[in-house]
Amino acid sequence: MDTIKLTQFSHGGGCGCKIAPAVLQDILAKAAPLGVFPDLLVGTETSDDAAVYRLNDSQAIIATTDFFMPIVDDAHDFGRIAATNALSDIYAMGGRPLFALAIVGMPVDKLPVETIRDILAGGESVCRAAGIAVAGGHSIDTSEPIYGLVGIGVVHPDRVKRNSAAQPGDVLVLGKPLGIGILSAALKKGELSPEGYRAMVDTATRLNAVGVMLGDMPGVHAMTDVTGFGLLGHLLEIVRGAGLAARIRVDALPVIGEALRLVQAGVTTGAAGRNWASYGHAVALPTDCAEWQRNLLCDPQTSGGLLVACNEESEARVLAAFRAQGFAEAVTIGSLDAGEPRVEVQ
Repeated sequence: MDTIKLTQFSHGGGCGCKIAPAVLQDILAKAAPLGVFPDLLVGTETSDDAAVYRLNDSQAIIATTDFFMPIVDDAHDFGRIAATNALSDIYAMGGRPLFALAIVGMPVDKLPVETIRDILAGGESVCRAAGIAVAGGHSIDTSEPIYGLVGIGVVHPDRVKRNSAAQPGDVLVLGKPLGIGILSAALKKGELSPEGYRAMVDTATRLNAVGVMLGDMPGVHAMTDVTGFGLLGHLLEIVRGAGLAARIRVDALPVIGEALRLVQAGVTTGAAGRNWASYGHAVALPTDCAEWQRNLLCDPQTSGGLLVACNEESEARVLAAFRAQGFAEAVTIGSLDAGEPRVEVQ
């Protein structure tokens, strides 16, 4: 049991497993149109975090699913990270979770039952912290370990925070530090310190429940969570959905301390390169931008922070809400304005 390393069973881990943005776009390009569903408030049209369906004038259901292969070797930590990441999509819509269903794929001929049970227990512990139950699920026998959740939540139809509703003049606030992908790459290479591992798990298991408070703020116009496409990829979803241009300050970005040292030393992920290849044409970098800075901007986050677009009048309240919920690193990283949908890094 003590010698089992979950990451040895998978070719990728965490949100770094996501299909590259450009490839995903090609796959979905010829998908059949959704048709006319007046009560489907959010579907696939703007690459939002979850689907939202209006039940009545005061209630809408949020539905999402998220799962991946191990990003860490510890079974309980893997379950916690995967569950936290899955529930984040509900918070990113401004809603609160109601219950979850487990998605489980395990190589049952390679992993002891106790290890599989510990993965599920990790996920259940996060759901308890969120005040919900894992009410069921589905399991299959697979060649690589897979775990995640279907998340069901609720939100008032007028308080849905679409990623496409940002407005000119909005500021951009990021709730968690970057660097999860870099730390995961170092872990696989045996170069991550115990302190770095603890920082990685702490960041990735911090529930983005502050999204409920932010959802009640009229000055918050748009939200998304930063995951496998990196900060630039998910910010591009906001600007494309809203038809705006973004400017961010690379020196303002919060970064996990050990991740900063590692990325400067050349540690990165293959997913960061795939991300840049997918959307680099829509990003303007400064001439003196170092390669490590670009890799950080594209670093795939697993259970990353909320990225919030709000008016300047609400900026202080948004930052105060983050800090009241334990997100001490939350900071304003840039702004939005009229212009071609692209990101300028300063």
